[in-house]
Amino acid sequence: MEGSPDEFGAYRLLAGGVVPRPIAWVSSRSAEGVDNLAPYSFFNVVAYDPPVVMFAPVGTGDDLKDTPRNVLDSEQFVVNVVTGDLVEAMNATSATLPEGASEFDHADIEAAEATTVDAARVADAKVAFECELYDAVEVGGSTMVLGEVVYAHVADEVTVDGKLDVTKLDAVGRLSGSYYATTRDRFSLERPD
Repeated sequence: MEGSPDEFGAYRLLAGGVVPRPIAWVSSRSAEGVDNLAPYSFFNVVAYDPPVVMFAPVGTGDDLKDTPRNVLDSEQFVVNVVTGDLVEAMNATSATLPEGASEFDHADIEAAEATTVDAARVADAKVAFECELYDAVEVGGSTMVLGEVVYAHVADEVTVDGKLDVTKLDAVGRLSGSYYATTRDRFSLERPD
């Protein structure tokens, strides 16, 4: 089969063909002090100098959900990395809740106060990046949120000699629909000169 993205269903084509996608489990705080936590699989690293990550929720302008609205208002958020032990809790935070409800409470997730930004983080996350808003760009019907990482939390159990060891981090990625993947099945390739 060949054709334009629209012929395949652009969302399904991209979400099913660009896999696995890392998951940004973004925590933010509303102006009223409500802690929000939601997963986004349109997420990645953008730069390392300065260290910038991005996530791209659907919605623009007045049509934003809680997380991007909180981030644009406060200019602060935390990206928590989803690991196998937290995947059920992450899924529970994707539920639609009433206005003013916190996903931390709904999913019974222990929150810890961030160190440098005004937001909670997932206490049990093996890796969490505290971010300040770098920029936000409307792209079609989505808003790409760029955050500069200003502080990181890394559990000792996923480090070797004070450095993150990817072989110890059981990260979970999003496939499509209700499918996910883990990073347990790893292999190594030497890059050519």
